[in-house]
Amino acid sequence: MDLDVDLAALRPLGGFFVLRTRADPAGPAPGDLATLAETYAAAAPGAGRDALAHRVATVAGRLRAAEPRVSASISQQGLAARLWSVALACAALYGRLPGLDPRHLLWDPAATAPDDLWLTEVRPLPGDAATLADTVLHGHLEPLGVALRARYGISAGLLRGNAGSALAGAARELDRRARADGRTDVAERARALTDELFAHPLLRGTGTRAATAFRRRSCCLYYRVPGGGVCGDCCFTRPPRSSPRAVSG
Repeated sequence: MDLDVDLAALRPLGGFFVLRTRADPAGPAPGDLATLAETYAAAAPGAGRDALAHRVATVAGRLRAAEPRVSASISQQGLAARLWSVALACAALYGRLPGLDPRHLLWDPAATAPDDLWLTEVRPLPGDAATLADTVLHGHLEPLGVALRARYGISAGLLRGNAGSALAGAARELDRRARADGRTDVAERARALTDELFAHPLLRGTGTRAATAFRRRSCCLYYRVPGGGVCGDCCFTRPPRSSPRAVSG
C-alpha cells in the first residue's frame, strides 16, 4: 500500500498511532509550535523556544511530580511511544515509513497525552527495521536523550529502558488491534520488525521479551509520582524504598 498524504490507515488504531499531516482549525497554528529539531537543540541556553522545558513542567504539574528528572523521564517515554507507534504502524501497514525528520515534525508541548505531533511533509522511506532505527532511535531519541541528560541528569540506561518499553508497548497494541481486525499479516510484519529492532545495540538488553510481553531492566521512576506505583513492565514488583539514584540506570 502506498503512503497517502493523510496517513489515513493509522486513524482506526487510536490516538497513539495517529499523525496529523494537515493544519487543524481547532488546534494551534503551525507557527506557534516548535519543531522537534528545535526542541532537541534547546539544551543550550538561548537556542530558541524551550518546548522541552515546557513539556517537562507541564507533565510535572499534571502528575504533581516534585522531582524534575521524574517528569523528564515520563515526558521522554511518552514522546518515544508516539514516535514508535507511528513509525511501526506505518511500516507494518504501508510497508513504507513517512520520513519523520525532526525539522518537519511539529510538537505541542502543552497537549494532553498522547503527545500531539504534526508532520509538515510526507516523504516515503523504506519500511525496514534499519530505517526505523535510523529514524526513531538516531533521529529522535538520541538527541532527545542528550538534551535530557544535560538538563535533568537522567541516566542513559534509564532512557534506553524507556525507549525499549515504549517500543514494546507500541508493538503489543498494534499486534492486538491487527489481530482483532483479522490482519494477521500486519501483526506478523510488526512482530518481525520489533524483533529486529530489539537486536539493535541501543535496545538490546533493555528488557526480556516473550511474544508481545516485555519486562524492562530499569525503572522509569513513575513510582516516585504521588500515588504512581509501578508500571506493568517495571523491573520492580513493588515500589522500592531505596535511593532514587539507585534505580535510574
